[in-house]
Amino acid sequence: MHEIIEQLEEKRRRAREGGGPARIEAQHAKGKLTARERIEVFLDPGSFEEWDMFVEHRCTDFGMDREHYPGDGVVTGCGTVNGRLVFVFSQDFTVFGGSLSESHAEKICKIMDHAMRVGAPVVGLNDSGGARIQEGVASLAGYAEVFQRNVLASGVIPQVSLIMGPCAGGAVYSPAMTDFIFMVKDTSYMFVTGPNVVKTVTHEEVTAEELGGALTHTTRSGVADLAFENDVEALLRLREFIDYLPANNREKPPVWPTDDDPERIEFSLDTLVPDDPNKPYDIKELIVKIADEHEFFELQPDYAANIVIGFIRLNGSTVGVVANQPMVLAGCLDIDSSRKAARFVRFCDAFNIPILTLVDVPGFMPGTAQEYGGIIKHGAKLLYAYAEATVPKVTVITRKAYGGAYDVMSSKHLRGDVNFAWPSAEIAVMGPKGAVEIIFRKDLGDPERIEQRTREYREKFANPFVAARRGFIDDIIMPHETRARVCRSFAMLRDKKLENPWRKHGNIPL
Repeated sequence: MHEIIEQLEEKRRRAREGGGPARIEAQHAKGKLTARERIEVFLDPGSFEEWDMFVEHRCTDFGMDREHYPGDGVVTGCGTVNGRLVFVFSQDFTVFGGSLSESHAEKICKIMDHAMRVGAPVVGLNDSGGARIQEGVASLAGYAEVFQRNVLASGVIPQVSLIMGPCAGGAVYSPAMTDFIFMVKDTSYMFVTGPNVVKTVTHEEVTAEELGGALTHTTRSGVADLAFENDVEALLRLREFIDYLPANNREKPPVWPTDDDPERIEFSLDTLVPDDPNKPYDIKELIVKIADEHEFFELQPDYAANIVIGFIRLNGSTVGVVANQPMVLAGCLDIDSSRKAARFVRFCDAFNIPILTLVDVPGFMPGTAQEYGGIIKHGAKLLYAYAEATVPKVTVITRKAYGGAYDVMSSKHLRGDVNFAWPSAEIAVMGPKGAVEIIFRKDLGDPERIEQRTREYREKFANPFVAARRGFIDDIIMPHETRARVCRSFAMLRDKKLENPWRKHGNIPL
């Protein structure tokens, strides 16, 4: 018995030291934490329950039978974040470069299966050189097993990927199917084919950072949701983020205690919208001022910035926010912003998170680039997402709500539950100038008459009363009472029940 215990302790020691002191030092030299250090920062102290510490690979080719490390390059298990259960896997770059073997994949699949059974989120801390080449197709099969579980878990439990090192080739597709992807600046990257292959095939000279670094994916491709400065910041912010999410699709979002009065008045909002309808303002000021403790966890802030998405709390409960941003492209909807918002709306709907929509949209972005790029189908994704959503939906029109974009942005016609408008709201088919030039085309040669017609159109439609008379707006509210009215609306909708017709699944315009 004593010998077995000694053997157990030796195996535990070897597992904890990963690839050994030299490789750990090399990891630290890059400004990166080890797999186990990352788990310690992420989870509550002392809460981690590790599984499969003694698993080793089964490969005997290319001298692999002489190289064995307990754990096989990934640390897996469960623990808590602020007392709430979370499953986690953390790839260990010090062991075979974190490469995925058959055994490595089996460990990840095991915790994903358990997470599905008990209804808890899965967080992946990715730091891997890709498939373990020595194992050939067995490692590729391992990836496919993980992919299959990503798909089955989608919409059932939240899945979050934190890319903390390389992630290339087939490895990128597991994070791509998770709900959110976070990255670390300068030390993480994602791409399907690396710079060397790109150079060989297309003759393009590009660095790994330019091709798939954190800034590339948070500003240009939209693949990642946020980029952080270092490992510690990323893990601490991930802890904050997990607090907004429900454990699974059968639960409502968590409610956290707050001292912020839901009836709080914000008189500064009365002057937020400028008198000049063409002058921009920052919609984030509205979001922050109505949120509990003025806290807003924004996602994808540097990608498609003409729409803003993220989480706030209202009276302690998580609410997803989608808002047009007049500061960027006048708040127009384009291809990227439609895709960005649609995916977020669908996540909120899958996990019972109410949606607050703040509208100031002059329409869809015109131009050949948008039409050739498929704005029709991409815009329809956002329309589809809102129309399909059955969670509580509250909408506030702050200024412009023109054309089809008015319909798309959670209008009453797409089963919006409560739709408010500020006195500054303008709800019409299009702006006064464009409308008059179409309706009174014969008067285009008379500038004075056109100006008069424009004033008449503005007086008739540049207000919320026409829509309110039809019941498309439930109430016209003062900006300063927005927090109170929205909080009351979500409280009223807490037990809302709405079901879509039975179907295997819809066919979203992908």
